[in-house]
Amino acid sequence: MSNDSEAEEADAEAQQAETQADEEVAEEETEDGLQQGDFVEIDYTARTVDEGDLVDTTDAEVAEEEGVGEDQEFGPRTIVLGQGHLFEAVEEDIYGGEPGDTGEVVVAAAEAFGEYDESEVRTVSKDKIPEDDRYPGAHVDVDGEHGHLETIIGGRARVDFNHPLAGEDIEYEYEILSEVDDREEQAQGLISMMLDMELDVWFETETVEEEQMVEPDEDDEDAEPEFETVETEKETLYIEATPQLTMNQQWMMGKQQIAQQLTQLLDIDRIIVQEELGGGGMGMPGMMGGMGGGAGGADIEEALEDADVDAEEIVDEIEGAEE
Repeated sequence: MSNDSEAEEADAEAQQAETQADEEVAEEETEDGLQQGDFVEIDYTARTVDEGDLVDTTDAEVAEEEGVGEDQEFGPRTIVLGQGHLFEAVEEDIYGGEPGDTGEVVVAAAEAFGEYDESEVRTVSKDKIPEDDRYPGAHVDVDGEHGHLETIIGGRARVDFNHPLAGEDIEYEYEILSEVDDREEQAQGLISMMLDMELDVWFETETVEEEQMVEPDEDDEDAEPEFETVETEKETLYIEATPQLTMNQQWMMGKQQIAQQLTQLLDIDRIIVQEELGGGGMGMPGMMGGMGGGAGGADIEEALEDADVDAEEIVDEIEGAEE
């Protein structure tokens, strides 16, 4: 091997070692701050880069200035890093940060709402569009696809099935307000983000009985599986049901998916949505999430026994009054 080749190889090895060292330092610095899975309270405003049109915001003043969301409440949002609650480019900028940090990130169109695709502008029969929506700019659903109507000529309609923000680069300005460690605040923040409402929540650890299968003896091929009742501890998230929750469209359409997300992100066993009827304090619990199914109350006789009431005595008194 020539001296030149040896020198080039040595330089390449040195450069590689330097690059590796820089990456290790950067990784150590990043691990000191916020990481994937952390709950973060954040303020942000997102606008299109070209025209500065508002895309999303948590700032009530910005929303009022833009004349949007009159029936919507604005405020800091609690997210979980790494769960897609923000675009990946924004999350990458937050990693390693800490409360008080601010930042500006441009999300390329391809990573935001996609590039604009001319082939997604298609002509369809106007009969596929409700009469009330046959005007330019109307949002329409055709064969399971959402788009907006461009023109109607004769019996044909021209519909753009691209996302309204397709082809737009999006700029985010954000501020990290706090890292959310309190579990009830975490739950409330997630529910607020998913349903745009605040609900009372609390956690309880409870002992419940479950049927578990006992593995049969490996040497006994004819053995049938047996079950035994065991007591296990379950961490439960209670959510107080309200009329607003009952009528919430996102809740009505996707309560199981929402429960699954909460169960996973909060690392709990089950969710119980509890409704209070009247002023007596007797709840009507409905169980969701990790265990599924429902929960019922005691029957009448058991309730009377718990209250130390003799049911036969009551019946005798009623019959005596009738005579």
